[in-house]
Amino acid sequence: MNAAILGKKIGMTSIYTETGEQIPCTVFEAGPCPVVIVRTKENDGYSAVQLGYEELPERKLNKPMKGHFSKAGVKPTRHLKEFRDLNNQVNVGDVLTVEQFKAGDKLRISGTSIGRGFQGVVKRHHFGGVGMTTHGQSDRQRHPGSVGASSYPSRVIKGLRMAGRMGGKRATVRNLKVIEVIPEQNLLLVKGSVPGPKNAIVEIIKQK
Repeated sequence: MNAAILGKKIGMTSIYTETGEQIPCTVFEAGPCPVVIVRTKENDGYSAVQLGYEELPERKLNKPMKGHFSKAGVKPTRHLKEFRDLNNQVNVGDVLTVEQFKAGDKLRISGTSIGRGFQGVVKRHHFGGVGMTTHGQSDRQRHPGSVGASSYPSRVIKGLRMAGRMGGKRATVRNLKVIEVIPEQNLLLVKGSVPGPKNAIVEIIKQK
């Protein structure tokens, strides 16, 4: 892993190339991220870098977190995240920005998908609905129908597609191409879409 940063998903837009091609882009406000901890294999058993993002007033911290940030000598942040095996040689107190990236880089971005709440099988699994067929349902077209397995094995098989909570899970998209970097505003434009609502916190990692 060559570079990493924490950011916030601002939304989506489109840009046009010189040839008139339209490129859909996701806009991120990434960094600045202070380095809070540098972990090493000698001291911690693994190598990692802990980054902070989005400044937080000190009055909102509890005593342990105040000590955590004061030991590092950095301003308190709302979010903390460890990135393992960061190849960059960084020290506690350094600040990482979007200038680590350039147009053409490939990224791996992780976030939390939009939560949809409790949904039925039509929305969650794209069932077509029972309709007029005889599948155990006569008056509830959007229900799943029969779920049993007859006399053997006389139970509902694990993993059967049924209604339940949808979304709100960690999701990762790989091979996303950087279209433009705007360091003055800490903005990163990436080709394509990324899971998560607006203002969602994401982890942005440069692929090798």
